[in-house]
Amino acid sequence: MQGLVVDTAEQRMLRESVAQIATKYGAEYFLERTRTGGKLDELWADLGAAGMLGVHLPAVYGGGGAGLTELEIVVEELAAHGIPLLLTVISPAICGSIIAAHGSVELARMWLPGLADGTLKMAFALTEPDAGSNSHVLRTFARAEGDGWIVSGGKCFISAADEADALLVVARAIDVPDERRNPLSLFVVPAEAKGVTLQPMTTAVVSPDHQFTVFLDEVHLAQSALIGMHGRGLPQVFAGLNPERILAAAISVGIGVYAIAKAVDYAKQRRVWSVPIGAHQGISHPLAESHIAVELARLATRSAAQLYDSGHDAAAAANMAKFAAAEAGLQALDQSIQVHGGNGLTAEYGLAEMWFTARLMRSAPVSREMVLNYIGEHVLDLPTSY
Repeated sequence: MQGLVVDTAEQRMLRESVAQIATKYGAEYFLERTRTGGKLDELWADLGAAGMLGVHLPAVYGGGGAGLTELEIVVEELAAHGIPLLLTVISPAICGSIIAAHGSVELARMWLPGLADGTLKMAFALTEPDAGSNSHVLRTFARAEGDGWIVSGGKCFISAADEADALLVVARAIDVPDERRNPLSLFVVPAEAKGVTLQPMTTAVVSPDHQFTVFLDEVHLAQSALIGMHGRGLPQVFAGLNPERILAAAISVGIGVYAIAKAVDYAKQRRVWSVPIGAHQGISHPLAESHIAVELARLATRSAAQLYDSGHDAAAAANMAKFAAAEAGLQALDQSIQVHGGNGLTAEYGLAEMWFTARLMRSAPVSREMVLNYIGEHVLDLPTSY
């Protein structure tokens, strides 16, 4: 279907390569594994071996040396084939981007090659039960002790923690005085470290990447586990959060593309009263409107990725892209289910199960309300509302 975003020749080749791998496995593979609690190890390994997971990471550390725009293409194209991979947003994007931008040479050498080729995975541990969207009131704390660090606290809704070789933990630096706000520090915590405990969380989201509560009980870390400077972690957090929002938008766009393609195909073939149902404006107009919204969200997502890659402040663009894409993707999927009628709710067509992931994107990784707060304050220069 004709769209608003035009890839370069190299980007088209990347998209085609992702499409080949995605087609090899298919949406049926994704659904079958998620329904049975399985993992997508073969797909992940193929993506890593093809250089797609680390396409944005520095070449000196085994990455592709391209930009977030290229990873956005990978994430979107996978979702457009019915494979919305949340882990791509977390491990190579958030964690990889933070370590590449702020980690020591030692941490970069230790983690980036594996994150790039898929042989290592990392989970991002920021969210806490009582902090919500306010990272300044985190209760997980860190302090210097001896020649290392102590980290203690609890995190929730930590995606794929059971698959991760390490957790990138955001903690409050309690031994760094700051009268204005609670200073933050970031640490790479090995998953097998003493004091780390995982507890599964039950959700309705149909995904191979499950959610966990993570308990950190006086976890001792080496000095080298710190990312950047102790107590100066807020800019480091946003080195991962802006890519997270852009790639969450890419997942939503891909879901929208997938849903519309399925609906269009069905509307052309399904006949009622001797004509394809797609001939009726009650079917065609909502699909056309959904296509427009998804393509506008694609354009916003590409613009945000390019701003990020060019070194400009991409925060507003990332938030707006995430907002627009989450709304467009969910609406497109809902309309696709409606076009399919009762079939849209069957396991055979695999649309209804994707609804939970599409709906998740309105609430996470940043809620639509917090996006509106950000735009109101930082773009429209309105008084702070929170």
